[in-house]
Amino acid sequence: MIALSLAEIASVVGGQTYDIPDERVRVTGPVVIDSRKVEPGSLFAAFAGEHVDGHDYAADVIAAGAVAVLAARPVGVPAVVVDDVQAALGALARHVVERLGATLVALTGSAGKTSTKDLIAQVLRSKAPTVFTPGSFNNEIGLPLTALSATDETKFLVLEMGARGKGHIQYLTGLTPPRVGVVLNVGTAHIGEFGGRAQIAEAKGELVEALPADGTAILNADDPLVRAMSSRTKAKVLLFGEAPEADVRAENVRLTENGQPAFSLHTPTGCSEVTLRLYGEHHVSNALAAAAVAHDLGMSVKEIALALSEAGSLSRWRMEVTERPDGVTIVNDAYNANPESMRAALRALVAMGRGRRTWAVLGHMAELGDASLTEHDAVGRLAVRLNVSKLVAVGGREASWLRLGAYNEGSWGEESVHVSDAQAAVDLLRSELRPGDVVLVKASRSVGLESVAQALLEGEVDAR
Repeated sequence: MIALSLAEIASVVGGQTYDIPDERVRVTGPVVIDSRKVEPGSLFAAFAGEHVDGHDYAADVIAAGAVAVLAARPVGVPAVVVDDVQAALGALARHVVERLGATLVALTGSAGKTSTKDLIAQVLRSKAPTVFTPGSFNNEIGLPLTALSATDETKFLVLEMGARGKGHIQYLTGLTPPRVGVVLNVGTAHIGEFGGRAQIAEAKGELVEALPADGTAILNADDPLVRAMSSRTKAKVLLFGEAPEADVRAENVRLTENGQPAFSLHTPTGCSEVTLRLYGEHHVSNALAAAAVAHDLGMSVKEIALALSEAGSLSRWRMEVTERPDGVTIVNDAYNANPESMRAALRALVAMGRGRRTWAVLGHMAELGDASLTEHDAVGRLAVRLNVSKLVAVGGREASWLRLGAYNEGSWGEESVHVSDAQAAVDLLRSELRPGDVVLVKASRSVGLESVAQALLEGEVDAR
């Protein structure tokens, strides 16, 4: 964080200081909410959770080098006490970004947010110092923490914004007002909470409504619901996609023999060839969104293409590809899942597995509401249509729907199986995998299927 005295912080957040000998002492380290991540000069924000209360660790964090605690009550050590720690954290973030002068880039969408955010960050940091959301730290607490990690040297701040309902993105943009806003897509993720795709579009569009007149709305030309958001912003609109009218578009899209996308990148200033290090054709759209941001911020098409071609995956368990010494390839995409990302991952699996046996180890997709049965059935059917060699559906009712969809689509018998839990999946795979097989592991985060991928990476199969 940019250095601020405790007196300044108290003024910004409307708090009172307690047990502070010298209010001129400055916070020079990061703002953290995990006591284990405290560094000398930190500010520790104490949240009272369901199982753990950060206030109980106040003495420990001061002993570890924290300057003070941002707290909801006096804690017997140096503290700035406020009525609402979350609101205070947001106010502090707003103050810091206003002082920074950095260009804020915000993005949202139903699928691909984290991968796209990572691409944008890697492209921009090839031009200037860039701070970006770690992982998918994209909510009311994670976003201000990311903003507060920026320093005086930061030129670009790239922020992923999630939403669980109407008004969430409006709140986040109030904390960190963006100049560039990117909307990737409107899908069915969290449709059970929103009520429908139209409602999702309404919520996601809050991002473009927050942009200033001299800002830029970067919208997916291939998604009608996103494209229609152009009427909701006073900012300049830049379209990306494969549509002919897109300002930043891909032509001649193809996959390498390893399943990595290659395409011709066209921008208003020229064209250049790109070959991504990521896996799956769905990353073309993500890369175009990143290219549109970079173009708007003054990078040449050659610079953009080079940076995209050098960019890798920065966040764990998102199409994380590892080949074991015995030739079995594990694709760990177990961080999260929704119908759109499931379809993209299955297509990537098939592309990577040309001439090899492919396994889709899938668990349930959460927060789909009344659409859950239909969507799980559809994913199972798609696995058959794509000629995935074997589907392993892991878990309870939703997993049974995956397996039933596959069975009804292709009368799959031995080609699809329903197992009760992750350990059962591991036991099955260890007994049946052969050298050269490709295994995709994917489900919603709550399922914890990353344990399957990890277990498979720790063991090899016998050569047969």
